[in-house]
Amino acid sequence: MTVLITVDGLAEAIQGDKPPVLLDVRWATDGPSGFDEYLKGHIPGAVFVDLDTELSGPASPTAGRHPLPSPEQLQAAARRWGINAGDAVVAYDGDGNLIAARAWWLLRWAGFTDVRLLDGALPAWIAAGKEVSTDTVQPAPGTVELSSGAVRTLDLEEIEDFTTRGLLLDAREPERFRGEVEPLDPKAGHIPGSRNAPTRANLDADGRFLPADVLREQFKSLRVDGSRPVGVYCGSGVTAAHEIAALEIIGGYRTALYVGSWSQWSNHDLPVAVGR
Repeated sequence: MTVLITVDGLAEAIQGDKPPVLLDVRWATDGPSGFDEYLKGHIPGAVFVDLDTELSGPASPTAGRHPLPSPEQLQAAARRWGINAGDAVVAYDGDGNLIAARAWWLLRWAGFTDVRLLDGALPAWIAAGKEVSTDTVQPAPGTVELSSGAVRTLDLEEIEDFTTRGLLLDAREPERFRGEVEPLDPKAGHIPGSRNAPTRANLDADGRFLPADVLREQFKSLRVDGSRPVGVYCGSGVTAAHEIAALEIIGGYRTALYVGSWSQWSNHDLPVAVGR
């Protein structure tokens, strides 16, 4: 399954007989809102997608900051984006697809397979001299039918057992993994038995995914070798999807997302590890 599309590939597809549905998935924990950034300029035809209200269910300490939306909620959102059966979808954000990967993964979870990430995200599009638009796109409602569970997830009750038989990767920044800082959640540290694999290590200086052979060596150094199942978590189940995309790029790995991630684990009376 192809994960990425290049800027030139997308530009050609947009000019084709059946252009892809474009999703602008910008979001940040602080600073300007994603929609404000969208209004300043986006790929022509792209519809804005809201992480908190469309790609997530209601947040709570017991479920985490970005739990999964219900299949019905996601289907309603996807129809608002204008997706129909047989469409292709391309998602992007403003920073290496760290957020857009959530939309990519979520659509696959819902059984929609023709979805890719724009490699390099919006900065690559702009750097190539491509046109941007400031229009607010409101496409005709789509009719896509979505389900759930097409790719594997892990829940809170499964994690302790999973770490005894599988490899659990923590996609957060090293300082958060080590427990030196924790800006968002009630406890600092990581799930015992997990290994740190920061999502930004998947990208080059321009925000594009590293070549597959380089990614393969990086994950091999973490003992990702196909001998054990792999699970991934992050702060709230968003950037961990980027790790899953990287593992799909190198091929051969079926990776499960722990959706609640640290925002759920750290709100429960569960063990916490610090340091390396």
